[in-house]
Amino acid sequence: MPAVSSISIDLSEVEDGLVLEILNKNREEFLFDEYQESLENNEARYQLVEGCFYEYDINNPEYSLDAENESIVQSSQKRPYSGIIAPNIYVGTLFLNLNKKGIENPIKKIPLEVRSKKTDYRNDYRDMLEFITEKSTDLLLQINSPVYQNFEPNFDQGISEKVLYQRFIFLKSIIGTSEFHEAVHRIVSFPNTKWKEETELKEVRNVRRFSRSTVAEIIKGKNRNKIPDTHPLCGYGLDSIPAKILSSRKVDSLDTPENRFIKYALETFLKFCVEIHVKARKLKSQSQLAIESERLVAELENHLHHTVFSEISAPHLLKLNSPVFQRKEGYREVLRVWLMFDLAAKLIWKGGEDVYEGGKKDIATLYEYWLFFKMLEILQHLFEIEPKQLEELITVKDEGLNINLKQGKFTALKGIFNSGNRKFHVQFNYNRSFQGKNDYPKSGSWTTTLRPDYTLSVWPFGISEIQAEKEELIVHIHFDAKYKADNIFQITDQEDELEEEKTANRKGIYKNADLLKMHAYKDAIRRTGGAYVLYPGNVPIERKGFHEIIPGLGAFPVRPSKMDDGTRELETFIKQVIYHFINRASQREKIAFKSFKVYQNPPSKEDRVDDLLPEAFGENRHLIPDETYVLIGYYKSEEHLDWIKKKKKYNFRTGAGNGSLNLDLETVSAKYLLLHTKGDKDSSHLWKIVSKGPKVFSKSDLEKLDYPSPSNDFYLVINLKPITDPEFIGKRWAFKKLDKYKKGNASALPFTASIAEFVKVNSHI
Repeated sequence: MPAVSSISIDLSEVEDGLVLEILNKNREEFLFDEYQESLENNEARYQLVEGCFYEYDINNPEYSLDAENESIVQSSQKRPYSGIIAPNIYVGTLFLNLNKKGIENPIKKIPLEVRSKKTDYRNDYRDMLEFITEKSTDLLLQINSPVYQNFEPNFDQGISEKVLYQRFIFLKSIIGTSEFHEAVHRIVSFPNTKWKEETELKEVRNVRRFSRSTVAEIIKGKNRNKIPDTHPLCGYGLDSIPAKILSSRKVDSLDTPENRFIKYALETFLKFCVEIHVKARKLKSQSQLAIESERLVAELENHLHHTVFSEISAPHLLKLNSPVFQRKEGYREVLRVWLMFDLAAKLIWKGGEDVYEGGKKDIATLYEYWLFFKMLEILQHLFEIEPKQLEELITVKDEGLNINLKQGKFTALKGIFNSGNRKFHVQFNYNRSFQGKNDYPKSGSWTTTLRPDYTLSVWPFGISEIQAEKEELIVHIHFDAKYKADNIFQITDQEDELEEEKTANRKGIYKNADLLKMHAYKDAIRRTGGAYVLYPGNVPIERKGFHEIIPGLGAFPVRPSKMDDGTRELETFIKQVIYHFINRASQREKIAFKSFKVYQNPPSKEDRVDDLLPEAFGENRHLIPDETYVLIGYYKSEEHLDWIKKKKKYNFRTGAGNGSLNLDLETVSAKYLLLHTKGDKDSSHLWKIVSKGPKVFSKSDLEKLDYPSPSNDFYLVINLKPITDPEFIGKRWAFKKLDKYKKGNASALPFTASIAEFVKVNSHI
């Protein structure tokens, strides 16, 4: 039915002539009067759309409206009988309370249906709820405890309507689906049959096939007729034959063990739904549970009224291993539903209150729960780790089997992954909170507390999670469910629409907010390697922070579908992440080591470097004051200094004697050479080292280079060039104040110091 500009809801049952009028105030047509469609989908007749605004007006000032969620109905202060209805992100059956002055409690609940803007949300809702039911029942079968096998639901106990509705929703998700109804339709259209032998009295002349029993009937049967003497049978001693004999024939029969089971299953479903309906009517006659259960009862009764089932008797045994149940369409689907039914009838899901309480269909939250089971399925397969906390997911309560999956911290998977070359701790959390305002090196967020929907944490085997956090060895990868995003480009490519976005943000409409939230996870939660949106679309997006797969941001389309749900791309990504973790020489691992080295100790005042130094760019990009080393060398004479300047080389002694060079890491990686001689208090003879390391020269090699009076057999020689940085030209370096400088005869011994050390001793003279 097309959209309308306004609807008028007749409330004459409350008071004659009372009418509630709702007006569409949106640019698009987002108001519907759906009588037939509402019946087919068990929805309210009058339908709004999420995220839209509607004006309402009651034609009697004695009445007013409100809702349980106060923000949905905003009444006018001057005219309380009129105002705005703003469903926001609410989806499902919305009950408005009709109030009258002088009466404390609402006198009527007016149902409105709030549609999702996603056109396929009804199918998504059913598919996701069915999958969650299937996974939950699988969990019950996996848990090795006899208490789960002995528990039976009892509706004679004082069970609340809320619990009944949760349990009914699980059942409806498996027996109220179009797939189930199609399965029953296939059964009644092409039922399984078997040959059955029937006997009847037939005139002897009409019998076509004779068996041993029919021959015996000819000899012994009564009401016999005499036959002529010339008849061939007279030769066998017969003078008469009976007028009628019992004859058998084979006919198709519907009364097979398989069909008996189907009838039994439908009757079991019907009995359960009737019990639910009766209980719901006692609690509240016009509740959503009563309405939905009545509709499901009618559908099951309609199935059982088919003529096929009138010919089928009660089952004596259930042949569950029958080939018909394994191969024939319709039969295998009903068998699967029946196997799930008993466990589903026991389930209570406290987290389900967020999804469907009171007829609400919070599909965005359901999508988050659905993705939890999808992610768990993928990670179980990839890491080959059996979740050890699943027994905590299902617990026995007085009301039934409770699924403890609720928004809040829950560790679903934890174990050791062995790649063959490397072992990791793997942990998968649902709604883990990362505490805010934590000082380094504590885990969590350094800004505010953040709680991604799903977090995969990986750290090396052999250390605790706490130690891994302190030593920068853990990596967190976050995923957030965003059902509302149809097209991921809505949250990525908004470069030309920033002004429009600011306006939309003021109205509470966010486009880039989802992507920005991923940035918040990535940048605020310590040791985060990536943050990704999971949404029911079609376009995957990966943005690498540098060159490797992580750190990064992106989005993966994961759709509620029984055919192609998109988890293949997500699984491929996680495989690539695993492959990345195996690489011990990855850039990410090097950055983690550098971060630990740099941040493990807080800086002190003495670590400041305020001196005039060259800027670290171009050739000087490596110039980090406390990681840039200067070799301090001695020249013995002016002749020696002239040779250094001319040849642009400097030589150190080798061997174990005094004055030989100690080839430690600082010495080999030194970038500068500072020369001094006897009597110097400081020096301005700074040279840049251009060789990659010292080379071994023999005594004869140096003689060929006109070195003045070499005395050792071998030397270490480095290549030099004059400094060109104006900040270093003419600068005097107080090398004698350095800790490593030695007085007396040892003053000529070579040593190294960082530029930061020079600055600390006030090198600028």
